[in-house]
Amino acid sequence: MMSPVRVEHPDEGLCLITIDRADARNALNDLAYAQLIAALDDAEADHGVRVIVVTGAHGHFTAGNDLADFQAMPADAQSVPGIRFLARLNRLEKPILAAVEGIAVGIGLTMLLHCDLVYAGRSARLRAPFVQLGLTPEGGSSLLLPLLLGHRRAAEILLCGDWLSAMRAEALDIVNETTEDGMALERALQRAAQLAALPPQALRATRQLMCRARQTTIDETIMSEERVFLDHARSAEARAAFSSFFQKR
Repeated sequence: MMSPVRVEHPDEGLCLITIDRADARNALNDLAYAQLIAALDDAEADHGVRVIVVTGAHGHFTAGNDLADFQAMPADAQSVPGIRFLARLNRLEKPILAAVEGIAVGIGLTMLLHCDLVYAGRSARLRAPFVQLGLTPEGGSSLLLPLLLGHRRAAEILLCGDWLSAMRAEALDIVNETTEDGMALERALQRAAQLAALPPQALRATRQLMCRARQTTIDETIMSEERVFLDHARSAEARAAFSSFFQKR
């Protein structure tokens, strides 16, 4: 079985993490989450890594959580692998950039809220269809999106589940820059190399100062969201929504 996550070091000081599940548009399963957490841990511990870049293979960032995992979730589950990954992402100390092509759905969009810089191909589309699936937001998104966008714009994403084009996401400050299709990773690596060439201690300390004040609040929000998420993931409402989703595919 091929690994769902690839880790490379394309240039000095850079760690490139690629989500790679071609048969599922890079949907994230339990193994992918475990490997993503391990990749972040390794990059954090490696003194040679100064900047991290995350992307998806095969023309997509990620289709979100593999819904089959939700269907198989034990009734007494106390945690969600994807939420553990997002909690780790929140506590990352090194700069992290994202390169988005194709779709970034659900947790794929939430991941971007924890990245320092985000680059997206012109045809990329983002969506957070939690309510449409009988679920609730995770990973601090119920806090971060209203802080970033204001309540009404956040409601368009979290309540309505509207698709966002790359240009719209850039206008809302979810994306830093829209590139030509297929060029998001090149642009992200270019910017990452520029960051990696800076004095490393000052770079890391500045990021920590930017993030420190909100990290504890986000941690608390993630834990609160997880309790609500688990309740809804096991509900009849969610089962019906999942069934409808699979029938439409």
